[in-house]
Amino acid sequence: MTAAILYPVLDVKSTTSQPNSHAHDPHVLPDFNAESSSAPKLYLPPLLSSLPEQYTPLEVKPESPPIVTETRLPDIDPASLSLHKALHHFRPMTQDYASVPYANAFNWSELELPIEDEREWYCVVFRSKRMPGRDDISLYDADKQAHEEAIRNGGLIMYWYGVPHETTGMNLATCIWQSRNHATAANSRPNHIKAMRLAAQAYEIYRLERYRLTKIQGERGVTIQQYEGGVVGW
Repeated sequence: MTAAILYPVLDVKSTTSQPNSHAHDPHVLPDFNAESSSAPKLYLPPLLSSLPEQYTPLEVKPESPPIVTETRLPDIDPASLSLHKALHHFRPMTQDYASVPYANAFNWSELELPIEDEREWYCVVFRSKRMPGRDDISLYDADKQAHEEAIRNGGLIMYWYGVPHETTGMNLATCIWQSRNHATAANSRPNHIKAMRLAAQAYEIYRLERYRLTKIQGERGVTIQQYEGGVVGW
């Protein structure tokens, strides 16, 4: 998945962590007509990968319910399941999320996991500015296929994206993976390669950043640091 398709907010119904056929498909090409809504569109709720079939829906009631995918993860470890639950509450802390440091852009300090959990996860950040007039439906379709491909092959916990800043045109999207190996494997999948080729033609600016999300046993919170090499997750 490229995370290159950066959508406006769509109207969705409350969801659990299992597929909801009534929720608006976040990969449907949005209406960019400014007159279509009087409310500002700043970002979507987190798009969480649906859990494997053996897991019952999580009882979580965040203020802004997440969207969940039709495609399910093949597996998930206990600590990542705890993170998946915490990410129901994931949200940006500022409307300038596309320009501020990643550690300051989101409510990391509000995410809490069980005190006994200890693990690391791999985060990828995409900062972008689309070329004028490049709202290409083929790019949306390619991103949808790459996203579903990434979930089926495992490891993708969450995908989040905003909308272009009204002044700078900059945007941000991010993925959280169970491991760096999962993210690296996704890069070589055919649908991801296709989406990346299309994205390269559609963006004036397209920058990648990588981070390590850490949960230490004995603490409830998580920390975020820039990735500087080595293994992350498993």
